[in-house]
Amino acid sequence: MVYSEELVMTRLTAEVPYEMAGMRLDQVLAELFADYSRSKLQSWVKTGRVQVNGLELKPKDKLEGGEEIVLDAEAEVVISSEAEPIPLEIIFEDESLLIVNKPAGLVVHPAVGNWSGTLLNALLNHDSSLDTLPRAGIVHRIDKETSGLLMIAKTLQAHNNLTQQLQDRAINREYLAITRGRMTAGGTVDEPIARHPTDRKRYAVRESGKDSVTHYRVERRFTRHTYIQVKLETGRTHQIRVHMAHIRYPLVGDQVYGGRFQMPAGCSELLEKELRGFKRQALHAAKLGLLHPVTNEYCEWVQPLPEDMTNLLAALADNEQD
Repeated sequence: MVYSEELVMTRLTAEVPYEMAGMRLDQVLAELFADYSRSKLQSWVKTGRVQVNGLELKPKDKLEGGEEIVLDAEAEVVISSEAEPIPLEIIFEDESLLIVNKPAGLVVHPAVGNWSGTLLNALLNHDSSLDTLPRAGIVHRIDKETSGLLMIAKTLQAHNNLTQQLQDRAINREYLAITRGRMTAGGTVDEPIARHPTDRKRYAVRESGKDSVTHYRVERRFTRHTYIQVKLETGRTHQIRVHMAHIRYPLVGDQVYGGRFQMPAGCSELLEKELRGFKRQALHAAKLGLLHPVTNEYCEWVQPLPEDMTNLLAALADNEQD
């Protein structure tokens, strides 16, 4: 695919919080428009692309708080990945927002070991203009082996808006999961998460970590498993998997945090087949709610369980009747 080199101007606006009173313009810009480098923001100030209450200021000018900043941002090609014809299940799309249902097994964006065949490559094939956005507009991630809903911004304004909603914990994200072990009740895990001290590919509950809050509610109990709904208050890497393993209810199929596979006693032939064949964590991003980045109206999408989790639940239910 050949990318266009034409630059696109996008107007962004923000109000300076009063707690930033006394800070320099370049410092305020770095906080409010964190998707851009400090050097890029300073260059835009010097070339007149930043106005504060309609005036052009210098980077070192101090602000009082309450000012309106208008930034004419220059969208450049920031994605070097190639577009690839990978199917996308699009749940919703308009001029500023895209909601997709990611299948289990699809990596969200390129990294070591997965430089192609990702959701990002599929997005570039779907809309080539996404190459001017950070991470092709991907605002948040879910793990490779987690299925479900993801939001993608299609403009710089939408990207900044949705990123801010995430930081403000205003995005409603609910998951469905199947754990090992029979829970007696739902609850909340409020434990900080950081990288594992010895295994850099894993995460763990650690005092030095970032605050992480996971709420969970029992949907159905089985003899040795539990079907739960999980609501994220924060969005740390592997958060649900780490927190559930921490309280000793690891997700079915989680080969990183679930420990050595053990077949529970008393399984029917059908359930044993489903458990042995379930090679991913039983986790699905089922609900996504947000304020539309343009209309500010609340929007919500719900995606039913994929077939593999539905089959596992059916086998668990059938096993209860034996």
